[in-house]
Amino acid sequence: MSEKIASVTDGNFEEEVLKSELPVLVDFWAVWCGPCHMVAPTVEYMAENYKEKLRVAKMNVDENVSTPAKYGIMSIPALLLFKGGDVVETIVGALPQDKIVDMLVKHL
Repeated sequence: MSEKIASVTDGNFEEEVLKSELPVLVDFWAVWCGPCHMVAPTVEYMAENYKEKLRVAKMNVDENVSTPAKYGIMSIPALLLFKGGDVVETIVGALPQDKIVDMLVKHL
């Protein structure tokens, strides 16, 4: 994982995501999830190319169950964009990079 991507947990989610001044893209994923590995390069791309406007974080759903449950994560990969502590965009599944980027940048 890139040093530009934070690892968030149930314990630090509020501080790292909900209280962030910048919008935060959270990638809910698991090691065993093939489609999660397919969207990983897009998550890296967002972290690298939008670092002035966006924080990027990953949450392993096998190691953290409270936060995914709170946000109704039923399928992964799930990318949630938080802005001001609220979810402003949700992307579920392995979409092409251009579609993911288009859906996210309109909020930045």
